[in-house]
Amino acid sequence: MKSLLAFTKKEITSQLRSVRLIILGILFVLLGVMNTAIAKLTPLLLDAVSDTISQSGISITPVTVSALDSWMQFFKNIPLGLIVFILLESDIFTREYRSGTLIPPLTKGLARHNVVISKAVVLTTLWTLCYWLCFVITYCCNAYFWDNSVAQNLMFSVVCWWLFGLWVTVSAVFFSTVAKSNIIVLAGVGCSILALYLLSFIPELKAYLPIMLTDGNSLISGIEKAKTYNSAIIITGVLTIAYLAVSFPVFNKRNL
Repeated sequence: MKSLLAFTKKEITSQLRSVRLIILGILFVLLGVMNTAIAKLTPLLLDAVSDTISQSGISITPVTVSALDSWMQFFKNIPLGLIVFILLESDIFTREYRSGTLIPPLTKGLARHNVVISKAVVLTTLWTLCYWLCFVITYCCNAYFWDNSVAQNLMFSVVCWWLFGLWVTVSAVFFSTVAKSNIIVLAGVGCSILALYLLSFIPELKAYLPIMLTDGNSLISGIEKAKTYNSAIIITGVLTIAYLAVSFPVFNKRNL
């Protein structure tokens, strides 16, 4: 346990000293603000161009926005946050493979499974902090201008998206135990998501796929019921645990 805590402390210190943490913090704060700003500015932008467009014979109906529009922006923008997060953190294992910095702690008695646990805990915690920071900023901004209650199943929908991001993060951990470079890690994660996206075109499968959890707009607008997502939540949880479980034997057999 002491070795696990010591290695986790080292991982946290590495993150705190890295410019990646600053970039992620700025990005998710900006995304949180932008969700409300885009919704708030949309009527003003349309009003600004209405005179020019009306000269072409096209009339623009006045637009009324609410917190629902801002939350729709949230679900449109948060994929960008997840993409940047994985891009920046995809080398959490591979940079240590290249530098050989894993060898000293392992030769001093650090169990290999503790390496996987430590890095998985740090990554999933960082994803959780970034995601919910963006959510809290959006929620507070929306509460200032509008009423968040217009968004149905709000908490359920954002938890679903967080769970999807958690699965993606753990899949990055798994591919990091397999691959030697972060390019291959990114390819593995990207192909996994692409495969789910393509499978979602099969109506019989869509309700069971993790990609279903990213459809937050259908939840908050009342198009879909919360119970529709139950199967996808269970499957995503099982896949997340499976990815992490398989990472242990794979990393144990890895030649460093």
